Amino acid sequence: MLRTMLLGSFLVLAMPAVATDGSLLRGAALDTRVAFLMKEAKVPGFAVAIVEDGKVVSVKAYGKRDVEKDLPLTTDTVMYAASLTKAAFAYAAMSLVDEGKLDLDRSIAKDLPKPLPAYPKYADLAGDERWRKLTPSILLSHRSGFPNFRFWPPGKDYDPDGKLSFYFDPGARFGYSGEGINLMQFVLENGRGIDVGDLMKARLFERYGMTRSGMTWRDDFAENVAIGYDEDGKPLGHKRRESVRAAGSMDTTIADYARLLAAMSRGEGLKPATYRTWLKPVVKIHSVRQFPTIGLADSRDNDSISLGYAMGVGTFESPRGPAFFKEGHDDGTNNLFVCLERSKTCVLMMSNSSNGESIFAYLLDDVLGKTCFPWYWASYIPYDRAAMRPEPVLPDRHPACRL
Repeated sequence: MLRTMLLGSFLVLAMPAVATDGSLLRGAALDTRVAFLMKEAKVPGFAVAIVEDGKVVSVKAYGKRDVEKDLPLTTDTVMYAASLTKAAFAYAAMSLVDEGKLDLDRSIAKDLPKPLPAYPKYADLAGDERWRKLTPSILLSHRSGFPNFRFWPPGKDYDPDGKLSFYFDPGARFGYSGEGINLMQFVLENGRGIDVGDLMKARLFERYGMTRSGMTWRDDFAENVAIGYDEDGKPLGHKRRESVRAAGSMDTTIADYARLLAAMSRGEGLKPATYRTWLKPVVKIHSVRQFPTIGLADSRDNDSISLGYAMGVGTFESPRGPAFFKEGHDDGTNNLFVCLERSKTCVLMMSNSSNGESIFAYLLDDVLGKTCFPWYWASYIPYDRAAMRPEPVLPDRHPACRL
């Protein structure tokens, strides 16, 4: 049986310091590497969890959760999950598929008691019957035709009065959309009578021992919570979200989400067929970047890794077989997990800094080996490659396997 050791702000399971192939960083070597990258990229707080063979083998936290108060980031510090919430929500939704309570290919029109535009939140869609083509599969795989959010229309600046509309026919292509994920929540709650906050608590938080995770703010989080920092190190605080949003309201810790990620890598809680459906890519991605997806020229950069999307997670072919991933981004928050399906090996990285993503590409290779993760598509430009910052159109220049 593995023994657990507490080392300062580290939670480490007794495992070999280096992977058996001798090339992957573990233990003290990884600590040194992370400390170096954090200093170079000006990242105040960073956390890393490693899953091997479907089990959490290492959870570590580095740096500060609050620079001004000189408080350390620990493995039970509450951090904003951002869009890691989407992957968790999709996994919980698949448990409904298991029980016959959700049909991935059924039109949402058959579940809602009223036409979608009859609800004030979706009144902008009045007169456009394409909403009837929307299904849970289309919404969870980002094929809705909506922009990420209505207040960010493609090609325009932030518009607080932005109207929701379709920019392509539902199901036609990939277009990352928090609107689509939140609509899936709306359908469950208004069409199926399923409270998504309760669903997440029962199917994920309680089942996997995620005691410091929630879809809304809890007062007990305040005793150990991460303050976010922008690119210049300016403190941004920690938003206390008061309403459940499937697209990204979750607070969690590196230790909590690592337990969920290990379960995801094993397929725990889902029937084998449902698990395969969760990870089966249903759309190929040809956008040059993930954000914004709509309005940019297509690219074939990532055809060699078969970049695609499944139910709530991205997919690609690594040198060691199929992999799945999910990112989480907001001002002062950068998160990412990547899992290799066959070996059930994963890395989860969370940071309370807008600079955190600038060390993701390097640490992925350090922990998992060469994965060919599409770091340019994800806009994860390394801190020392500033000249490669994404331009509006930059196709066919930065293949995923070149760093």
